[in-house]
Amino acid sequence: MDSVMLRSVSEDDLPVFFKYQQDRDANHMAAFTSKDPSDWDSFYIYWNKILKDKDIIKQTIIVDDHVVGNVLCFEHFGEREVAYWIGREFWGKGIATIALRKFLKLVKARPLFARAAKDNIGSRKVLEKCGFKITGEDSGYANARGENVEEFVFTLN
Repeated sequence: MDSVMLRSVSEDDLPVFFKYQQDRDANHMAAFTSKDPSDWDSFYIYWNKILKDKDIIKQTIIVDDHVVGNVLCFEHFGEREVAYWIGREFWGKGIATIALRKFLKLVKARPLFARAAKDNIGSRKVLEKCGFKITGEDSGYANARGENVEEFVFTLN
């Protein structure tokens, strides 16, 4: 799918990202989400911090001139971590894998880490297709599920 492109995140992308965050199934899969995904003000404040932080690498994923998600690299627990979010209507089409592969060409730092809830098979497959290996396990409270959730820690060397 050659039509998958990355570009810098702009403030104009935020309403689309917010819309994708409203999806209950997507929140359940992501697990580790905001306390209230319907709170625009909190979402906007959170994303404006990301937009202003020059240490966070952030890209919007575009397919056929449509914003379909985002991919980020940031420091978490003292390590460089990647995360992504794709609108559910775009799941299962290879878009996340292609976008992450392109993103990994932009982000040269290694090792890189990622996390996925153990039952998030789709995200696990994306990470593995991009060369990440399971190197650990963790658990934490997941707002989207209202309980502790086990997750895999992935590493790309």
